[in-house]
Amino acid sequence: MYPLTEYISNSEKDTEDIGAAFAKDLKGGSVVAMYGDLGAGKTAFVRGMARGMGLDAHVSSPTFTIVNEYPGERELIHFDMYRLASSDELFDIGWEDYLNRGAVCAVEWSENVRDAFFGDEINVTIEKTGDCSRRITIC
Repeated sequence: MYPLTEYISNSEKDTEDIGAAFAKDLKGGSVVAMYGDLGAGKTAFVRGMARGMGLDAHVSSPTFTIVNEYPGERELIHFDMYRLASSDELFDIGWEDYLNRGAVCAVEWSENVRDAFFGDEINVTIEKTGDCSRRITIC
């Protein structure tokens, strides 16, 4: 289980930096379930994760593609569940196959597919606390 950690971000760069520090030593096979309103900074956090994992990737939201893959020594697979109605759709696109690859999986809008998780995921919640400020809770 990941220890409860809370951060305050005052900019998109802060959010990316927090994501980078978080992912620096993240083990392959980790699932990061992300929660937060539209525009909270989930994709910025994942951009930071990619940087922290040593990936040279242009990270963008996979809202329309559902999944983006960023290969490297440690692979990052970035999911966006915003458009999915249920976890059945996630399983239809090969969720279990992605999990079995040993990559780090970052899942935005995890509340739409809660029953696809097995209880060992790391939860990241990003709350807007102002125009540019965010509270990021990792547990």
